[in-house]
Amino acid sequence: MLSLFRKLIHSRIGALFALVFIGLLALAFAGADVSGLRVGQSSDGEAAAKVGHAKVGVDELGKTITTAFEQEREQNPTLTMRQFLAQGVMNDALSGLADRAAMQEWAAKNGMGVSDRLVDSEIAKQPAFQGPDGKFSDAVYRAFLAQRGMTDAAVRKSITQSLIVRQVLSPVAPGAAMPASAVARYAAMLKEKREGDIAFLPSIAFAGKDKPSDAVLATYYKANAARYQQPERRTVRYAVIDEASLANVPAPSDADIAARYKAKADVYAPSETRTVTQVVVPTEQAAQALAAQVSAGTSIEAAARAKGLAASKIADLTRDKLAAQSSAAVADAVFAAAQGKVATPAKSGLGWHVIRVDAIVKKPGKTLEQARPELVAELTTEKRHAALLDLSSRLEEQFENHTGLADVAKAQGVTLTTTPALTADGSVFGQPGQKAPADVAALLQGAFALEHEGEGQVAPLADGKRIAIFDVGQIMPAAPAPLDQIKDQVARDYATEQGAAKAKDASAKVLAAMAKGISLADALKGLGVTLPPAQPVAITREQLAAMQQSGRQLPPPLVLLFAMSKGTAKPLAAPGNAGFYVVSLKTVTPGVIPAGDPFLAQAGKQFGLDMGREVAEELRTAIRNQVGVTRNETALRALNTKLVGNQ
Repeated sequence: MLSLFRKLIHSRIGALFALVFIGLLALAFAGADVSGLRVGQSSDGEAAAKVGHAKVGVDELGKTITTAFEQEREQNPTLTMRQFLAQGVMNDALSGLADRAAMQEWAAKNGMGVSDRLVDSEIAKQPAFQGPDGKFSDAVYRAFLAQRGMTDAAVRKSITQSLIVRQVLSPVAPGAAMPASAVARYAAMLKEKREGDIAFLPSIAFAGKDKPSDAVLATYYKANAARYQQPERRTVRYAVIDEASLANVPAPSDADIAARYKAKADVYAPSETRTVTQVVVPTEQAAQALAAQVSAGTSIEAAARAKGLAASKIADLTRDKLAAQSSAAVADAVFAAAQGKVATPAKSGLGWHVIRVDAIVKKPGKTLEQARPELVAELTTEKRHAALLDLSSRLEEQFENHTGLADVAKAQGVTLTTTPALTADGSVFGQPGQKAPADVAALLQGAFALEHEGEGQVAPLADGKRIAIFDVGQIMPAAPAPLDQIKDQVARDYATEQGAAKAKDASAKVLAAMAKGISLADALKGLGVTLPPAQPVAITREQLAAMQQSGRQLPPPLVLLFAMSKGTAKPLAAPGNAGFYVVSLKTVTPGVIPAGDPFLAQAGKQFGLDMGREVAEELRTAIRNQVGVTRNETALRALNTKLVGNQ
């Protein structure tokens, strides 16, 4: 809540790790998430920016942006690189890389560094680089680098920079404290209440009565074509083939069944498991004494507690499992004891075991004939699955040899279905709320990756028991909707835009009237236009913060209400040329928090953290300015063009 409060009172919080916005290795390694390790591979080649005596390479920046784009596309499949870059990603990425390089140079000048051994330890402790034994494997590490086209030097450089960032910034962030009087004052602002009125002047109310001509609408449509852009749509032709429909899958033979029964001998053999409670003591004498005490009627738990020991319960032990955990002697003793009895104490490498047998579960084995039905079902499923995989491979070869989807479907005896036009996220175009079936949704990523119509593909479906054959029936590129299809919408937008300018003028007239002492209601009436009445509002900062916490978008007029002085009125443009608000603030009631309220301690802690972050942000900026960063605008423009390509 406090972080929301700070936003509401316009206190800028410095972003301590803004420089690692693009998922650099400081975050990748700290969270053991190495999916982003392609970031920052090499700074060879042309410089995107000079940082002191170092540089950020164009290649390094490009790979960083591409990696971030690929990760974002996983959540937003329709995102284009042009749209991604339009969000300012290149500047953010360059700033992050430049700040890291600047901090490394500044640290070196001031006697700070990172040893090779520390970098080695950071690499070695990553789970992604561990072998089957749970230890660091150089072979696994090298394979990881090769798979992602990385170098060991690039990884070490990025880890080094990340560790330096941590060394330099982390110590200045914690420990800042705000004076109690300031905490009380700022915290009380959260309880502050504001009352006023909000009037809305819709653009459509000021639009002209005459309908625009077709020529006017055509000109307006052409000038605003991007507003009516429709996403790329594709139809998908597909058919599903499941294991059950496969013909000529041989039934398991007696030899197959016998071999599987033999392979699962441990499953079908008679078994016995035991649940036990045990205590381990150092000497045989102590074990005998404890066993005698338990045999005499004292519970093993109580007897162990009396000697300062703890009894542990272990469930479902087989003889072999218990022998592996302790010793053969211990296992023999336990499996010789009756349920509820104490086994004869026996020794392992841990000491002497005193064990009570709590439960015995015996399962009779199964003969080959008894196990036959389940073995037949198991083998049949495997054979069908293998046949489906084989069919999938054969169909892929047919498509690679340019056999058409219709011919393949006919040969397989399946009927093709064609979807309506779909967008990349699976929505049915022109039918809000409707989605493609689950089977089709699984094909969309592949379908939208195809360059041409009619390229047959095979894809497994989620349950693993079916495959789909499909192609793209029709590709409809992203383009503005035809004017004749959206003429009414364009006419409304035109009228709204024309009325927006008049609504702005009307809001200025209302403010001028209010400045002369006329009430908001009377000022609205003076416009001579039918408008919705002004709405009274009374709200606290705390209520506004709660709205934001709940995920609701804050109404801009309410946000403006808390940025105004008492007794003033201000205009505010509504989004999309919808009109203008006039916001009038009448009264401000200061908040009061009693001394000793627990909220003050919470606020003080949060404000201290925020102050620490701001100090760290100031240090980061100072280091950047001292080292010096010079951007290569020509190289950046060329990189932007290269990344966007033909989009």
